[in-house]
Amino acid sequence: MLIAERFIADLVRIHGKHPVSTDGGTWYPQACRFLKLDHHVHSSLEKSLIERTMQYIKDRTESFDDYFPCKLKNCKLKHVRNWLQLFVDHHNKKLEAVK
Repeated sequence: MLIAERFIADLVRIHGKHPVSTDGGTWYPQACRFLKLDHHVHSSLEKSLIERTMQYIKDRTESFDDYFPCKLKNCKLKHVRNWLQLFVDHHNKKLEAVK
């Protein structure tokens, strides 16, 4: 619970106070009460949709990496973030072209 509280407190510090939605872990409600935040537990359908969305993102980024692999040895997180931003920009441009 202390780790969850610290993690959520860091998110609040960075992003401000917002309701917290979780997968039902028993430590989240108590951490949210301590931080005076609203807490919502995702339904099975919501969890399934979230998992499918994350799998979609993983599949798409792996496909993107097949065509545009990182050639840096010991690639650092900053490079990965730049690469992911490139993927998002590329994906959004494709969506705009369809409209």
